[in-house]
Amino acid sequence: MRLANRSTIKDVAREAGVSVTTVDRAINGRGTVRPETLRKISEAAQRVGYYGMGTFRDRLDQSLPEVKLGFVLLKQSQEFYRNFAREIEQAVTARKDIRGEALIRYSSSQSPAEFAEILTELGETCDAIASSAVNDQKLDWIVQVLKDKDVPVFSLLNDFAQGIRKNYVGLNNMKVGRLAAWLITKTVHEPGKLAIFVGGNRWHGHDLREVGFRSFVREAGYGFSVLDTLVNLETRQLTYEATLDLLDRHPDLKGIYVAGGGMEGAIAALRERHAEPQVALIVNELTAESRAALVDGYAIMAIATPLPDLCRDLVEMMIAARGQPDDGVAGQYFLEPLLHLPEIV
Repeated sequence: MRLANRSTIKDVAREAGVSVTTVDRAINGRGTVRPETLRKISEAAQRVGYYGMGTFRDRLDQSLPEVKLGFVLLKQSQEFYRNFAREIEQAVTARKDIRGEALIRYSSSQSPAEFAEILTELGETCDAIASSAVNDQKLDWIVQVLKDKDVPVFSLLNDFAQGIRKNYVGLNNMKVGRLAAWLITKTVHEPGKLAIFVGGNRWHGHDLREVGFRSFVREAGYGFSVLDTLVNLETRQLTYEATLDLLDRHPDLKGIYVAGGGMEGAIAALRERHAEPQVALIVNELTAESRAALVDGYAIMAIATPLPDLCRDLVEMMIAARGQPDDGVAGQYFLEPLLHLPEIV
């Protein structure tokens, strides 16, 4: 029994604007058909409902270059990095010009030795690597080795291996720190003490945020003073205990800025002491806990990384850089932060 209105290769050819012969070659693998032409034919076949769509997709996939991209993130247990991984996978899958595979690894200890091991492993199979890592001479050496093998390395969120890595991709951390200080000094009406948490002295991005925060407070001259910087190793418990201690020792504490991870501890401590709205808290990234803190008034702003935009642009840069000789240019690619306030979460 003949099916009525069944699309033919003539219909596909007409829709795609190519010859029937070209469509025939695409279906049967006779001769060479350029990837962009295959894609055009595949899209046309889908529009007209051609029954041989699977053939086009298979041929198109086989014609595309296979690209493996490596990514190193931090703690998989944290919501932010799980969201980051999801956006990376979506950005790679969305590329129609490659057969892309995202290899995502996590550093649980954040030690230079673990980062070095992961980078070395990914360097064996990946065309390009993007990593968030600490600053350490051992990692400088690893990135140089990968560079010599034409495997470009991009630094993510925290800039490391400056002068060796390909590009830094993330926020302008100095600007972020100044932004946090500006909001606290504009929100709090009485001068007092301000506290800042950083993950550790090996996180260059945190250092820049601290410098930006302190420089704005110093230049603004509103009567605020910044306490000695607190290191929380990006952990909830250390941040929680240190925040309780701050509240006990400094009754004139007016604001806290958590420049990296561990914000959950500060939120928990302020909730426990019912310190809202006496202490203005600014955190990084929008998660379930920071969103709840904004809604309940325990945080006044979350400064977030635009993950979909970052991942899309990062994947584009990694694909363009793969297999290319190094041009000696190590740049910085800044994205504008997303600002989440209580009224708009």
